[in-house]
Formats: sequence, structure tokens, C-alpha cells
Amino acid sequence: MKISFLIHNAYGIGGTNTTTFNLARALSERHEVEIVSVLRHREQPQLVLDPKVSLRALVDLRHEKEHPLHLRPARVFPAAEHRHRQYSELTDERIGRYLESVDADAVIGTRPGLNVHLALQAPRRVVRVGQEHLALDRHSPRLRTALRRAYRGLDVLTTVTEADAAAYRRKMWLPGVRVQALPNSVPDPALPASDGTAKVVVAAGRLVAGKRYDLLIEAFALVAAERPDWRLRIYGTGEERGRLRRLIERLGLYDNVFLMGAAAPLEAEWVKGSIGAAASDFQAFGMTIVEAMRCGLPMVSTDCPHGPGEIISDGADGRLVPVGDRDALGAALLGLVRDDALRRRMGRTAMENARRFAPAAVVRQAEDLIEEALSARESGRRPAARDRAGIRRALTGRGYAAQDAARVLGSSALGTVRRGRR
Repeated sequence: MKISFLIHNAYGIGGTNTTTFNLARALSERHEVEIVSVLRHREQPQLVLDPKVSLRALVDLRHEKEHPLHLRPARVFPAAEHRHRQYSELTDERIGRYLESVDADAVIGTRPGLNVHLALQAPRRVVRVGQEHLALDRHSPRLRTALRRAYRGLDVLTTVTEADAAAYRRKMWLPGVRVQALPNSVPDPALPASDGTAKVVVAAGRLVAGKRYDLLIEAFALVAAERPDWRLRIYGTGEERGRLRRLIERLGLYDNVFLMGAAAPLEAEWVKGSIGAAASDFQAFGMTIVEAMRCGLPMVSTDCPHGPGEIISDGADGRLVPVGDRDALGAALLGLVRDDALRRRMGRTAMENARRFAPAAVVRQAEDLIEEALSARESGRRPAARDRAGIRRALTGRGYAAQDAARVLGSSALGTVRRGRR
């Protein structure tokens, strides 16, 4: 079977790139796999790509940034999508040409705008799998409205959590589309796991407001006040770095909290710690949580929607605390700092429980979804719910669609009023 991934920019760093590279690597053990990157801005990817996986780009920004068609806004890629400004008539043309001539059995889109291209332009002979890495409720009403229309052209829609899959089934009426949770996978660790003795808490991710590293630093101040020999290492880059540096200085934590910058792969850094930490207001999944647990670290995380609660078993392999609660986060960290035996026991349990996110388990799920869709495609079957439950789902989905349409209309009217006052 040949499987093709369509991705925004495979040459950068991010959670979607990481999980796509991981899944492509695992699938390439038994299938022909390629990654098609819409954009390219450098010679080599920043992440390590398995040599069995081929990679090509559709638009090379090093040479085509000023292409006349790239200076015109995209028409197919939805305007409400976060990345719309990076797309153009040139990307529309190149994506359409790629999909028209694709020789893969299945194409997997990796963000909403690309899923729209896939649903509208891929030939009927190809299984069309749309991946959602951001939860439905995080999309704007305008984007949700666009996706409701386009996503009916998909065969499969995957989400990274069961909670988000349930939200799609409830809030979108997508007859004939299989909506299924497919978690991100994390490669089997190559290094010995943490032994839980290092006096180090590790966190990693983009330094952006929603990740709430400010909350984590403030919570760690409670740890440092009691156990000044412990350290917090934060890996990643982003717009919040300057503000976080000033917070560290203001709290007098310059000997305890360190902004480590980017590190890839992160496995070598996780195993140097004894506790993993995350303080996000929102997590579509939580790749870093799984990475830490697979390296033997118990996790302390906010119980934000949707990922942490489906990954961490509170009290067994980590702790879940209320979103935005600095004191609860600090107390949970201190509980593991104070109790060496508990910390090590939870670390061993974390490593065991996180095995369900190993590539082999996730790949089997992905293969089953694709093979079932291929079989349905070849037989001409496209399931449609006609029972009472299906009718109820249709009515519920239409209700949410009407709510989003009203929000879009209200937003447009408000914009018109504001422009008139200028």
C-alpha cells in the first residue's frame, strides 16, 4: 500500500511535524510512504526523517516567494484557517496538481485547510483521511462552517483524543465519514529511562502564552522555597521567552529555573530529569507528556481539555491539577519532590502505561482505518446512518451548524458597524 501525507511545512519544527514523521517512519516498515510538504524554506528538515520515507515540496520559498501567483490570496484553502496568509493561488495550483496526479492508495491531510483541499480535489479512487490536531472547539465558527461543507468529501476524519472525536460526531453531521480517535505516537526510547534521582523537573514546548510557562515558573517558586537544590529546565523557543526571563529574574529564580532553548531529539533531556511538567490552558493532545512518560518521568499537568486527562492516570503515573491553579500545581510538584519512593514508583508506572502510544499500536489502528476505507471504496459502499440514532445526530449537528452560522452573521454585522463608525 502507498500512503502519502500532505503537510504544511515539513522543514520546520512542531507537534504536527513530529507526529507525522513518527507515523510515517512506523508505516514505512510495511508500506511505501511519502511526505508532501506544501512549503519549503530550507535545504534539510530540522527533524530527522527516516530514509525509507520520501520527501518532496510543492512550493520552494527560497526561490518562489515572489512568484506572481504566490502574491495572490488562496481561493481553495479556507480564509478562516489560521495559516491562510501563507497560502496563495500558487499553493492552490500546486496542491490541486499533486492531488490530481497522486498515485497513492491513501492521502492523509494534516491540518484543516489541507483537509479541505483533500476533500474537494482528491480523485474518488483515493482514500481521503483528514487529521485534526487541534480540537473542534478551538476552531472559529467561520472555520467550523467551512469544514462542515467540505469534510463530507472525506472518507475518514481522525482526532487525537476520544473527547474530540465525540465532539465532531455530536456537533458536525458528516454522513458516510468515519470519525475516529487516533492518538499521536512516540517512538520507542533508545536511551535508558530516568532513574528518578536527578533533582530536575523538565518541561518542553513552544514558549507561547497558552502553554502557561509563567504559571509553571510561579508554581516552581513554591518548590524552590522549600527545596532550593531542585531545578526546572524548560526547553523550547517562542515569543514568550523575554517575558519569562524577566519573571525568573523578578522571582529571584535565576539559580533554579533555566530556559534551555530548542533541543531535538528531546529524549536525551527527558531522561536527565525526574519529573515532567505541563501547565497549559489547553492541549489538543500532549506529545511532550507522552514523551516524558515513555522516558520514565511521572507527569504533573493541568487537567485542561482534552489531552492530559486521556494520557495521565491521576495518582498512578502522575498528577492532574485544575487549570490556572498555581498553588495546586506547586503542591503536586512538591508532593513528588518530597517523596523519592513515590516519584520512582510513578515513573515506572508512567513508562508502562505510555506503551499504548508506541508506534506499533498506533500504526495498527491507522492501517485498519485505511484498509477498511479502501475496502468500502472498492465495493462502492459508503455507510450512512439512517436509524433513529443517526437522525438524532443529524438534527443535533444541524443545531450546532445553525449556532455557528448565527455567530458568523453576528460577527459580520458587528464588523460592518465598526467600519461604519470609522
